[in-house]
Amino acid sequence: MPQFRYSAVGADGRAVKGTVEGSTAAGVENDLLMQGHSSVSVRERKSLAQIEITKERVPRQDIMHFSRQLAAFVRTGIPINEAMRIVSDGVDNKRFRGILLDIEEDLQAGQPFAAAVARHASVFPTYYVSILRSAELTGQLDVVLDQLSSYIERDLEARSKVKSALTYPAVILVMSVITMLVMVLFVLPRFVTFFEDLDSELPLPTRMLLGFASFVGNWWWLMAVITLMIVGAITAMRRSEGGQYALSRLLLRIPLIGAIIEFSTIERFCRVLSAMMRAGVPLPEAMASAIESSNNKVFQRSLLHVRDAMIQGNGIAGPLAASGLFPNAATQMFRVGEETGTLDVQAENASDFYGRELEYKLKRLTTLFEPAVILFMGFIVGFVAVALISAMYGVLQGNEDL
Repeated sequence: MPQFRYSAVGADGRAVKGTVEGSTAAGVENDLLMQGHSSVSVRERKSLAQIEITKERVPRQDIMHFSRQLAAFVRTGIPINEAMRIVSDGVDNKRFRGILLDIEEDLQAGQPFAAAVARHASVFPTYYVSILRSAELTGQLDVVLDQLSSYIERDLEARSKVKSALTYPAVILVMSVITMLVMVLFVLPRFVTFFEDLDSELPLPTRMLLGFASFVGNWWWLMAVITLMIVGAITAMRRSEGGQYALSRLLLRIPLIGAIIEFSTIERFCRVLSAMMRAGVPLPEAMASAIESSNNKVFQRSLLHVRDAMIQGNGIAGPLAASGLFPNAATQMFRVGEETGTLDVQAENASDFYGRELEYKLKRLTTLFEPAVILFMGFIVGFVAVALISAMYGVLQGNEDL
């Protein structure tokens, strides 16, 4: 049985620490509370062999299936504790199964479902917990779980479209780079020795090609160091608030790529905002969760100002238009929603509209990127062929003159 370290405040007001055996952390915490302890903190004690270097990820597909299955059980009248146990038995992901068991223990200890889920914020998104809190107040847990499952499914479909649209061009680009490296590092050095033995003047394209091959062969380590430094700098920037903002701003300014990021961010923001408002979450809280889900620091900073202006009574459409990040069509939809009291519907309409626009942008990027990569590859191969053939022709012609 696992061992857990705990720290708490005893009935006499003194701090106590110790180690105890138990099935789960929630169960140990509940036992300590029953014994009169307060401010209980429990952590599992693991041996060196049990320590995970990297935790197993919980795919969003698992959360989607969990939400849909739990909604079906709750709708049929099965108690949520029993429903959680049935659903957790069918989960293959070990980490997610452990999380569901912890939630079940918390439910048995009398905690609300949303509070039990909120303890695992690293797995469940912020908007997920906020919507569950609203569902518990309205008594529509099954309906809200279905809505959450549908939203996650649409979000996964949007991300899948982005990945599938960029996979083929990325593969072509990688193969082009690999082909160039093979030619420069392995093929061309053989021709260098061959042409040096002939001791004849080479054409300009051949001299350029051999010079480039010689540079790469002699200074490959420097190029590798520079590449690692660039990757390290980007990684360091992504870990700081200012660096993330700078990278987000740079990506938004890249032609075509910036438009895809912009439309993807707007689509996700509107989708989360609509889902939360439909679940009855107050608009300020819904805005906060939708802002956090946008995953772009430029949009997040601007939308925080929009939220502040909205709380001060300036509405949402006007501040969105003033931010300069949302297109006129989106701000008009929000304005109509404010005037007619259908903000949740208009937010969903905006997410559907920009979802379709995102697909169009992705097709356009793919249409332009694929031939560009192929032309680049053809230019490199053609230049190499011309350089080598012209040199061979020059050598043969020189021998005939002799």
